[in-house]
Amino acid sequence: MENQNQQKNTVAIVVMIFLFAMISFVTNLAAPMGVIVKAQFLEGSANANFLGMLGNFANFLAYLFMGIPAGLLLQKIGYKKTALLAVAIGFVGVGIQFLSGIAASFPVYLLGAFVCGFCVCMLNTVVNPMLNTLGGGGKKGNQLLQIGGSFNSLAATITPMLVGALIGQVTRETSISDVNPVLFIAMGVFAVAFIILTVVKIPEPHMIKEAAQKSVAAVKDKYSAWSFCHFVLGVIGIFVYVGIEIGIPATLNLYLADITGKGAGLDSMTAATTGGFVAGTYWFLMLIGRFVGGSIGGKVSSKTMLSVASGIGILLVLIAIFSPATSTASMPVFTGSGFAMTQVPISALFLVLCGLCTSIMWGGIFNLAVEGLGKYVATASGIFMMMVVGGGILPLIQNYIADQSSYMTSYWVPLAGLAYLLYYAVIGSKNVNKDIPVE
Repeated sequence: MENQNQQKNTVAIVVMIFLFAMISFVTNLAAPMGVIVKAQFLEGSANANFLGMLGNFANFLAYLFMGIPAGLLLQKIGYKKTALLAVAIGFVGVGIQFLSGIAASFPVYLLGAFVCGFCVCMLNTVVNPMLNTLGGGGKKGNQLLQIGGSFNSLAATITPMLVGALIGQVTRETSISDVNPVLFIAMGVFAVAFIILTVVKIPEPHMIKEAAQKSVAAVKDKYSAWSFCHFVLGVIGIFVYVGIEIGIPATLNLYLADITGKGAGLDSMTAATTGGFVAGTYWFLMLIGRFVGGSIGGKVSSKTMLSVASGIGILLVLIAIFSPATSTASMPVFTGSGFAMTQVPISALFLVLCGLCTSIMWGGIFNLAVEGLGKYVATASGIFMMMVVGGGILPLIQNYIADQSSYMTSYWVPLAGLAYLLYYAVIGSKNVNKDIPVE
């Protein structure tokens, strides 16, 4: 019986990790496509970077609306049905983005990005608590989250590279239809995922049975996930973290692809491709970092990992901000099939290295924030998903600053976020509400 349970858990873990990769594939379409919409719809605008990030904002804005409902949906219909519904919504969202290319419509593109946001929010609500639960919480739960994050980073590495390679040179003729192959891949992945989820059995540890619902209704609980101080601070941490994770490579991609005087000054023929590959290298380093995090997650605490990563990240961003704009470095850029030495501003090199730091943060923050929450974990997961909207808001603020000042000045936004995460790891993550019953 024990072996059968282990086999079921293994299948469930594999499916959850696969969904983790899908989340990243869809989410990371938005930022590199900002290069396309700038060329197709926003040429000559004084706020082109700000407007170009609206697709990314629309994607993450969905979390604000769907975060808590997704958690309630998870309790009502379970992990499997929630995931199936999410995959179906994702197929529709990518389909709308494809239609935006045919219609040459910026609003339709934003609608597609918004619908995709509902999909990834629901998938995140399923995947994170499931992996943490299957790992038994604690260090083992963190380890599974880091492994899932590795495959998330693999998909994130591939996506901007595909988009960058398909765009090539940015011209007035550059359009969303140029990346139709990527959109077709996304729709195909969703279709296959739906079929797999239909036939695979998924454990439902947080399903509220009818009898339990009546019992809960009879006794009003005076506590909630919000009663835990370390959880509240962790919610802020997730908001900040996702903004950092998305803002660093997305703004870097725009900086390198920008062939105006504000950009990095790269060759206009290859700037978009280089920007996509450099951003992809950031995600590749996140992949490496998550593999390392997954291998040591069972031995090293989330608090230690988050503290070290935040501290190093602060140093790297500071160096990038104060590096002379004219200083360049030759760095190995991951091209999908290997590495090619590419000349880039030295600030880009240090920002790419931040991928090693951000790699372990999601799992670490989630693990620390839900530790000791017991029966409130499912609800807490929905709240967490709502705060992922930070991935849309902070990069939008960052790129507004880039429009008004300079790209490097805008990196004070992620720097402030990293400082907060260091505080959370060292001080804010301690559970000071252990007297609250969680059974």
